[in-house]
Amino acid sequence: MEEKLKELRKKIDEIDNEILRLLNKRMEIVKEVGKLKNNTNAPIYRPEREKEIINRLTNLSKKEGGILSKDEIEAIFLEIFAISRSLERKEKIAFLGPVGTYTHQAAESRFGANAKYLPVMNIEGVFKTVANKEAKYGVVPIENNTEGVVGVTLDSLKKYDVKIVAEICMEIHHSFASYCEDISKIKRIYSHPQGYNQCLGFLETYGLLEVEFIPTKSTAEAAQIASKDKEGAAICSKIAAKLYNVPLLFEKIEDNKANRTRFIIISDFKTKKSGNDKTSIIAKTSHKSGALFELLKKFKDRDINLLKIESRPLKDDTFNTWFYIDFEGHIDDEKIKELIEEENMIWLGSYLKDCE
Repeated sequence: MEEKLKELRKKIDEIDNEILRLLNKRMEIVKEVGKLKNNTNAPIYRPEREKEIINRLTNLSKKEGGILSKDEIEAIFLEIFAISRSLERKEKIAFLGPVGTYTHQAAESRFGANAKYLPVMNIEGVFKTVANKEAKYGVVPIENNTEGVVGVTLDSLKKYDVKIVAEICMEIHHSFASYCEDISKIKRIYSHPQGYNQCLGFLETYGLLEVEFIPTKSTAEAAQIASKDKEGAAICSKIAAKLYNVPLLFEKIEDNKANRTRFIIISDFKTKKSGNDKTSIIAKTSHKSGALFELLKKFKDRDINLLKIESRPLKDDTFNTWFYIDFEGHIDDEKIKELIEEENMIWLGSYLKDCE
């Protein structure tokens, strides 16, 4: 067996050497691409181009009988893309912090572990940072499939001159971490209230509902505090438990195993059409009977598929509202461009549809 293992490992080493040589060749070309983009200050993040590459490679793998799935190919190449972008141009990414949050995890999934990250302690602060050119990109949550939309994100999209350039859908798994191996001896549980409420079934099953709950600003902060409390535990992300070296007792404890959060990436440029796009806008209607119906009918008449509509208060001395709307298509589609101009809508961005 040892001889066979040596032979197989030798083959793996030879393949790894060839992969490294090819990656170095790729990165040399990437640096040339970076020079061209830097001459015109073109954006280096092109999610539609990255998706095109992943789809092409997935189809090639199927055609050639490869064993890698689309998810596995994506996991490998997203990191290659992230390293490539850092060679083209070093740019800062602001995200809803602190370090170790799910938003940090979402940002890393697109920009890689070696990017320049700037944790910001509130959502509006991320928007301010991008609008003031202190970071090229910002990553914030916009909705959760169990808790609904994040109101402050919608309000900030209306308030700040930034554009949505991409979306990220990520499964949210809460973990239970503690230095106390006997859960019956845990005296305190730290967590963001939303995370705590999403794990009530687990807490009831293990008799932890009567344990003192101490709310924190984030699940990352929960892990940080629990790392200093030998009788405490944290409901937190796996990445936060690892960051603060708190042992994991349970890895997935959320009640809804289909718990997903949609994040958006904001920046200052318009993305190109991919053929599978989503557009977000803000619309206002007159305060009269049937006004919203008339607006929605304009979408139907143009055969534009609506994906989401949310109302938000104007926050003046009235009870009037404005509407956040997602629909299929791109601002460069003639019928969409005409509708936005005709209704004097605020265009928030057109981007690759990555969340179903």
